[in-house]
Amino acid sequence: MKIRRDVFQAIADPSRRAIIMLLTLGALTPNALTEHFNSSRQAISKHLQILTECEIVRQEQKGREIYYHLNADKLKEIERWLEQFKQLLTQRFDQLDDVLEQLKLNRK
Repeated sequence: MKIRRDVFQAIADPSRRAIIMLLTLGALTPNALTEHFNSSRQAISKHLQILTECEIVRQEQKGREIYYHLNADKLKEIERWLEQFKQLLTQRFDQLDDVLEQLKLNRK
């Protein structure tokens, strides 16, 4: 049975976010990624597995090496989802500004 991972759970982990940031610079192997952490290759591989299951990264076999690439489309999907909340918060802050301005005018 394949576990269905939630993309937000995946990016909640600081190590996985760091892996994502490193992959923005270009494709890397698990060994190359491990050099940037105080973790075992096994731990990095587990993080990569989770990111792959969420489709945030994709694998590419080149000879005997596996390279991991960032899937920018998946990150854009996350960004679009978050944009909804950003717009809602902006509206709420604008409404709060209006209320505060009205209160200020009423005090005069």
